[in-house]
Amino acid sequence: MTDLGVAVVVEDDDDVRHLVEAVLSQAGFDVHGAASGREGVEVVRNEKANVVTLDVGLNDIDGFEVLRRIRQFSDAYVVMLTARTDELDTLTALHTGADDFMTKPFRPRELRARVSAMMRRPRQDGPDATSVDPGTAPSKAVVLSHDSEFRHNGLVLNPHTRSVTVDGIAASLTRSEFDLLHALLKGAGAVRSKTDLVRVVRGEHYSADAYISESDERAVEVHIGNMRRKLREDPLHPRWLQTVRGVGYRLTPASD
Repeated sequence: MTDLGVAVVVEDDDDVRHLVEAVLSQAGFDVHGAASGREGVEVVRNEKANVVTLDVGLNDIDGFEVLRRIRQFSDAYVVMLTARTDELDTLTALHTGADDFMTKPFRPRELRARVSAMMRRPRQDGPDATSVDPGTAPSKAVVLSHDSEFRHNGLVLNPHTRSVTVDGIAASLTRSEFDLLHALLKGAGAVRSKTDLVRVVRGEHYSADAYISESDERAVEVHIGNMRRKLREDPLHPRWLQTVRGVGYRLTPASD
């Protein structure tokens, strides 16, 4: 096994599969391929994959079902690939547990950059690499205690254990949801644009001049929506996350 670990490419188009295998192999992964969904699930299981690229339109079971099965036993980073531009695909992929989503045809360099950015993000421990806009003054909306926990309106986020609780009850967030919440808490009430938050999801080291599409920004909206649902927040009367129309998101003011 290489230092980066194992990558599995689940794709029924031989040409695309070989291309993705070459990209990931050159990046430094030990790469395995699968030409069907059922085979892909078993390869991911047997090889203990760290990264999976997964085609949506497979010839036996679709990529969403493959992802559901993978998520039953694996915490691998998953990038969904599709030839369709339907926004519903993006929503379904993110709801099912994908870390990223790309539309074919894609640029090999962009795929490699996105995978590299995901690999920089911690799995279970250690603070993430999100940044706050320079010059932003801290707000009383967030309290950073001695043990580096962020506290805001009954929510507690610990970046070292990557855990979140609401009124003492644990909330289970995906990596992307956790990173977004962490970034907003670190912003201490400053507005974070959707473009900025796309880079949070991909990793702060993602090229600043990389193209960010409406689909990418829509993915952030989906992550925020999923996060609100898990935190049981009323979007009409938000306790933590406030939408700034046409711009992005910020924390709500601190409650008394």
